[in-house]
Amino acid sequence: MAATAAETRVFLEVRRQLQSALLILGDPKEGAMPLDISIMPSSLQVKTPEGCTEIQLPAEVRLVPSSCRGLQFVAGDGLHLRLQAQAELGTKLISVFNQCLQAQECCTFYCQSCGEVIIKDRKLLRVLPLPSENWGALIGEWCCHPDPFANKPLHPQEEDCFIGDSFFLVNLRTSLWQPRPELSPMELCCVSSDNHCKLEPKANTKVICKRCKVVLGETVSSETTKFYMTEIIIQSSERSFPIMPRSQFVQSVIAQCLVQLSSARSTFRFTIQGQDNKVYILLWLLNSDCLLIESLRNSKYIKAFPLLEDTLKAHSGSAWSAVKVLYQPCIKSRNEKLLSSWESDISVHPLTLPSATCLELLLILSKSNANLPSSLRHMNSFQEDDWRVQNELMIRSYIKVAFLKM
Repeated sequence: MAATAAETRVFLEVRRQLQSALLILGDPKEGAMPLDISIMPSSLQVKTPEGCTEIQLPAEVRLVPSSCRGLQFVAGDGLHLRLQAQAELGTKLISVFNQCLQAQECCTFYCQSCGEVIIKDRKLLRVLPLPSENWGALIGEWCCHPDPFANKPLHPQEEDCFIGDSFFLVNLRTSLWQPRPELSPMELCCVSSDNHCKLEPKANTKVICKRCKVVLGETVSSETTKFYMTEIIIQSSERSFPIMPRSQFVQSVIAQCLVQLSSARSTFRFTIQGQDNKVYILLWLLNSDCLLIESLRNSKYIKAFPLLEDTLKAHSGSAWSAVKVLYQPCIKSRNEKLLSSWESDISVHPLTLPSATCLELLLILSKSNANLPSSLRHMNSFQEDDWRVQNELMIRSYIKVAFLKM
């Protein structure tokens, strides 16, 4: 079957730090028309007997045509080649860790899924990061006097917000807790737009959005509530609720979380687990300096999964900052041996999210993997001997590759 130039797939992965790029051009179908490809610093031109298509690159990306090397045709993908590239960070990131969280400013907390106001006009006098999970042990090692923080958990005061790995800790004042009709155990705590909620005894501690019933977090104490970053948007009260696709928001939150944790703690392996401590995904952060430019075809999965509709809005001129990850699903008892190995490794960092969000993330990763050129979807070997020795289990399990857009 012949392919026109308009149908030619373009995939460009740029590494900012290495100033290099992998370019894949062509139609993977057998018997496709011959392509005449011209590479210019700011554009790509693809010619076939049917016509010519010119693809303009984003302004922040520049290629070096004379550096082309490693040209080869890969069955199922098309033409592969590598070349030098220059790229600047020209794409706007979704603000996650400092979502308008500025001291002395009134903020409003929204449910990201439906826009329901969770906490309105809360003035935050202190916005502080939480220490690492081993902070108590470090104090014992370094202090010559008894630990003054022993058995004293770090809970925020009324006008505080503490920031953890993937959550916010906020103080909901006892005076704001008003009686509500009795709730089922699965709907222990509902936080409304006017801050009214109730803590039912003998029930779980989930915090659920009053409107859409999405799990937003959990109660930590009678006054302290943990809200997950993937479920909450925090804006200055002077601004309106920012509408953004759910898939894009979840990707950006997780990607920025992985980058920050890898930089602060020098850890690159993560387990994504639900509130019930059930692990859903194993993640290995590979690259954090990627810029993606891709032209996507229509997907038969979009109607079945509305969550992913925004992934088709990208066009040939769009550029996405992204992180490249290796992942393995752990649902339905998959990769049990590998999971056991990771859970006993202190260098693996767990990230806890609502179970539904863990499944959303797995779906996003699977979609990203399916949209990659077939030769890039898996990685079953490494060049570094250390990785081959230390991570034999992961190599044997045929790792999946995906990109999370920031």
